[in-house]
Amino acid sequence: MSTPVLTKPALDAPVRGGPTLGSRLTSFMPVIALAALVVALAVADPGFLTERSLTAVINTAAPLAVLATGATLVVLCGGIDLSIAALASLSSVFLALWLPTLGGLSTLAVVGVAAAIGALQGTLHVVLRIPSFIVTLGGMSVFAAIALVVSSAGTVPVTDDTAISWANLYVAGRVPTAVVVAVVLVAVLALLIKVTPLDSYIKATGFSEAAARLGGVPVDAVKIGAFAVSGACAGLAAVLLVARNYSGSPTVADSLLLPAVAAIVVGGTAITGGHGSLWRTLAGALVVTLLRVGLSTVGVSSAYEQILYGAIIIVAVALTLDRSKVLVIK
Repeated sequence: MSTPVLTKPALDAPVRGGPTLGSRLTSFMPVIALAALVVALAVADPGFLTERSLTAVINTAAPLAVLATGATLVVLCGGIDLSIAALASLSSVFLALWLPTLGGLSTLAVVGVAAAIGALQGTLHVVLRIPSFIVTLGGMSVFAAIALVVSSAGTVPVTDDTAISWANLYVAGRVPTAVVVAVVLVAVLALLIKVTPLDSYIKATGFSEAAARLGGVPVDAVKIGAFAVSGACAGLAAVLLVARNYSGSPTVADSLLLPAVAAIVVGGTAITGGHGSLWRTLAGALVVTLLRVGLSTVGVSSAYEQILYGAIIIVAVALTLDRSKVLVIK
């Protein structure tokens, strides 16, 4: 008897089921949280709603949004990438070292190398059948060590930033280029996914990998591709960070791991995969950035940020977790 092949409608069936009240709430959660934070900050500090303050907030959120966008694809496939911050730090060191010799090509080189590293992690995950958590946890340690060795455990200054000065410009004199890069990145990826079979492939893989394989979905290729995009986004985030700091550092992006994960789950992407949105991750990045601004506005020490991010992740996962896919909690 031949193996039944699921058609595209069959692949979409788990995803297109009637939305539950919980899914509706999680869809609007980042927007509601974003609006509430803006109102709260405006009340606490009437000067917050000035153009200068708002521009500073979105400019600060841009590298985080880029980093979280790539990792969202991995989460949608049912995995997780814990190496994004360490890879971004390593990429910043590479960029600072390569700028004097490669000039304008250094940005493409860094993004390309980071994408290749991400693809390598994805390949190890699917070929060796090692959980993505373990592969990227190991990758995080390896990348951090390489960054320390290559940079001699110090900051690598950028003496000539001409090749990356575009990242510090303003479009129409008002909107930071970094923000435009983040929005365009999300728009391009979202459009590419929507107009191709990738939408069904990614969601089917995240919803049920076994069913997706039976349905003819190239699961391994989809997951490797997601890791490659995640790596490329880490490299691009590094470019934005180097342009802002005028240097590369083996720890420059290390503090962005928890905020990136928080942005993903606050955006309503289920940590179990199969449900989420790149646009909502963008909103989640703004929420996380506004929370940081809000803490300083009300006089709370930045030392409490990690506590807040941890609490946010736990609550957001509790709200978005698809418990039908987790039969045993370990």
